[in-house]
Amino acid sequence: MGVQAFRCEVIFVRIRYVEQLVGSAEAAVEEVIGRGVAHRSKIAIGGHSYGAFMTANLLAHAPHLFCCGIARSGAYNRTLTPFGFQNEDRTLWEATSTYVEMSPFMSANKIKKPILLIHGEEDNNSGTLTMQSDRFFNALKGHGALCRLVILPFESHGYAARESVLHVLWETDRWLQKYCVANSSDASENLDAHKDDASIGTVDADSKAVSAAGGVPEWADDNIDIFHSPCRSSL
Repeated sequence: MGVQAFRCEVIFVRIRYVEQLVGSAEAAVEEVIGRGVAHRSKIAIGGHSYGAFMTANLLAHAPHLFCCGIARSGAYNRTLTPFGFQNEDRTLWEATSTYVEMSPFMSANKIKKPILLIHGEEDNNSGTLTMQSDRFFNALKGHGALCRLVILPFESHGYAARESVLHVLWETDRWLQKYCVANSSDASENLDAHKDDASIGTVDADSKAVSAAGGVPEWADDNIDIFHSPCRSSL
């Protein structure tokens, strides 16, 4: 009887995964705001692998908490891992509702905040094959979400090449600068108040120079959704 009761409790906890995830995130957000170390409209969420899975779920079920998200090498459709995942030892056929409810892919229509997806082209982790990000990206675009998919050539579940690591950092910084740092009215007001500042002028000049050279301003590429970083050297 004790064993059966324990199993029932575990199953109940799994069913409430999304509720618990959102509750934990709300507590964390309120804590950093209460400490005065975060601005409510400038909090981003990100993670790798299982953290990417959690990131996507939070953007779908708790969009009020975060301004944007960055998900790297995640699993977004649990029906693609039908024989269990993490601590879930039941199969898709034994716990269909759990697999569906825990899959952010099934809630792609709810994701309205900007999300950056990054994945290794040759991910060899059975639970996070590259098609996870590819299919999730297509689902997001189909529902009009603002998203970007970055595929890193020759990379597996973890990124090893110097070029890949640096490119991930560049993509991350670029995404946060656009959708987190500048994500409030006070940021816009501050920019207007200092528009004559020399540093601001330099940025504007650089942007104009790029346009004049036949290029496009740095932030004018929202329609460039799938990016393959340069192939790394074999040396």
